[in-house]
Order: sequence, then structure tokens, then C-alpha cells
Amino acid sequence: MKRKKIVLIGAGSAVFTQGLVADFIMAENFGLWEIALVDINEQALHSITTLTNKMVKEKNADIVITSSSNRRDVLPDADVVITTIAVGGRRAWENDVIIPRKYGIYQPVGDTTMPGGISRALRMIPVMIDISKDIKELCPDAHFINYSNPMTAICQAIQKVTGVNVTGLCHGVIHVEQYLAKFINAKNSEVKSLGVGINHLTFLYDLRINGKNAWPIIDQELYRQKKMEPGSSIGKEEKILYENSYKNNQFSWSFYERYGVFPAVLDRHVTEFFPEHFPNGKYYGKVLGKEVFSLESVIAEGDKIYEEMHEQAQGRLPLDEKFFKRTEGEHEQLVEILRSIYNDERKIFSVNLPNEGAVPNLPAHAVLELPAVATGMGLIPLHINDFPDELALILRKRIHVVDLTVEAALTGKKSLLVEAMVADGAVDSKEMANSLAEELLITNKQYLPQFN
Repeated sequence: MKRKKIVLIGAGSAVFTQGLVADFIMAENFGLWEIALVDINEQALHSITTLTNKMVKEKNADIVITSSSNRRDVLPDADVVITTIAVGGRRAWENDVIIPRKYGIYQPVGDTTMPGGISRALRMIPVMIDISKDIKELCPDAHFINYSNPMTAICQAIQKVTGVNVTGLCHGVIHVEQYLAKFINAKNSEVKSLGVGINHLTFLYDLRINGKNAWPIIDQELYRQKKMEPGSSIGKEEKILYENSYKNNQFSWSFYERYGVFPAVLDRHVTEFFPEHFPNGKYYGKVLGKEVFSLESVIAEGDKIYEEMHEQAQGRLPLDEKFFKRTEGEHEQLVEILRSIYNDERKIFSVNLPNEGAVPNLPAHAVLELPAVATGMGLIPLHINDFPDELALILRKRIHVVDLTVEAALTGKKSLLVEAMVADGAVDSKEMANSLAEELLITNKQYLPQFN
């Protein structure tokens, strides 16, 4: 049996890479694989190569691990190419979020929209286009899957410039299905949804539990919890449900009550698409990105995991066995999707693909997060005729921001960057947008040759 090759570009992303390799190790009847790791950071590449080889040896898996700091060395004959890069790393990510705070703009994530996400796109898009050109030249038949953010802008730019077929993957829809399953005390396997949107703003408009409409059950539980007071005499199990349900994602639940659909991926991401609701970051008595959904905590945790990767690689920490248990994360769908494609199983997944008429009331060119069937011909979007027009209007505004962001990243025109920020809605004026844009461009100068 011929060994298939998967190339992972951005392999220094420790959690993703370890989770992915563990999934391939634990997958049954999935064939023989070579996993080629690529990262421009030589130290990170050495550590993750050493660590994943330890994982393969620990489980005596028939997987070959190779690595290179030059992707062109390993792309020829690749069957699958995965991108998880982050140009500028966590330090640039910090700047994307912290600099806008000077202007009263607070973000809990800053990797998709608002000034932080727009700034990130400027760094990411040119590099991702270069990668896609190499794929087109060296392995044009490979399945190209991107996990890097901002997902929508990156995938749209690749399609626009190179025409290379790229699929964006994110576990957000799965995460919200699991969240809603827990909300009504159902098993994850019992709950299924249909959703349409753009990455991190996907509206689940159909929810089923064992094939039956789940919204009435959701309504009943939401009503019950809203009647409960924090001091009520309730059982331990009910108290856990109460403390970990709608109170921690109040904006998402208010959106559900207004529109009858549930947004993915909960308040940490969804709030960033509606900055007009949260002036100066004020979010139910707290400040976004600081007192709630702290960016600093996320960055610190990322730094800690990165250091642990090096420690495990060098033998100063034992191999973390948790990766060999079925873990949640961005990687979790990949084996199932590839298996469905290679075996033509025709299973349905939520993915990011060009619309091209699948959702008639949204722009054809837009990259949407929507259900698609994984077939022997690749991923084919489902045709969605009943997507609500009022939700389409919300998405059209956000797609316009993506269009402007992509053009700014491709042309290096500051005027388009300013227009993207104004259209996004987080800035108070064009003057503020101009000043903030200038500061972000100066800070990121080394990553933005198109603006120089």
C-alpha cells in the first residue's frame, strides 16, 4: 500500500500538531502516512519533530515523521497540505489587540475582525498566497486545508489571486453543538445542526435532537434557568448547569431570543462582530479582553504550552498522555473528513468554501461557513434555499468588511485599510481609523512589505 503524505505548514503550533499526530496514530484502518512538518522557526521545528517521533514510538505506529524549514522540499507529491501558520506569532497578536485599546477598542480575540483581525489579515494574506502558489506548482492535486485566521479573508484572497481550491476548517460549529447538547443534558451524538455564516459568525438555524426539532427543548430549559435565582435551593448537578450555561454567553442567548438562531462561536468571538453593542468594551459590567475572555491569559497559556513542548522534546518533562485520548480541538474533524473523501462516505461537515450560489441570498464570491458533503470528488456544499434574509443582511455587512480587508492586504493601500476599519464599525471616526491604521502599520512594518 502506497504511503500517503500530509504536509503540515506551521507545525510549531504545539497543541494542534500533537493533537493531529495523535489522531493519525489512533485512527484505525486509515492507511499508511508520512507526516511532513514545516516551520520557519528552527528551534520549534526541532522540538516538535523530536516530540512527534516520541509519540509515534510510544504507540509503535507505522507513521513516518519528516521535517524541513523549507516547504518546497516536502510539498512535491503531497496528498494533503495543512496550514496553521501565524505570521508574527503571539507577540504580533498581542499588538493587534493591545494597540487598539489606546483608542477605546477592546477585543477578546482579535484574530478575525475589528482592528485586530484586520491587522492580522495584512500579515497573513501575502504569505498564504505564496504558499498556495507553491501548492499549485508542486502538488496541484493535494487537498489544501487551512486552519489559520482570519479564516474567511485568507481563503477568499487565495481564491481571488490563485484560484487554488482551499477549504477552511474550524471546530466552532461542533463546539456550539456540544455546548447546546450539554445545555439540554443530551449526548453530543444526539445533536445535529445546520448553519450558515462566515467563520466565527455562523448562525445555527436548524437544531435537531435525534432527528426532532430541538428548539422547543432549548426554549424550555432557557425559561427554566432564567426563572432560577443564584440563591435558589437547587441540586448540585442543576447548579453546575446554571453556572455554566446562558449566563456566561448572554449576548449569544439574546441573539437567539431575537432571531431564533444560535450564533457560533459563543460570546468570545461573536461580540467582535457587533462592536456597536459594546462601546469601550463594556460587556455586562466587565471589559472585553481584560476582565472577561482575557487575551493576556490566552497568550500566557500559549507561551506555557510552547515551553512545555520544548521540555517534553528534551526529556525534561514526560510525554503528555492526554494527547492519546480523543481530545477536542481544531484538528478533531480532519481524520473523519479525509476518511469520508477517500472512501466516498459522503458524510456532512461544516466547512469554509466559496459560496458560488449555494446560498442564493449571499454574494457568490464570498467564502462561507456552511455544510458540505465530503465525497470522492472532494467537498461539495449543500444548497441552502431557506436561509433567513434578515441574517443574510447581517452577513453582507461583514462580507463587505472582508472584501475591503482583502483588497488592502493585496494592494498595500492604506486608504483601503482605513475604509475596512470604518466599515467594521469599531472606530468612532475616519480620523481615528487613520491614526490607528498608521500605528498598526508602523508596528507591523517588518511583516508588511506590500505597504512599504
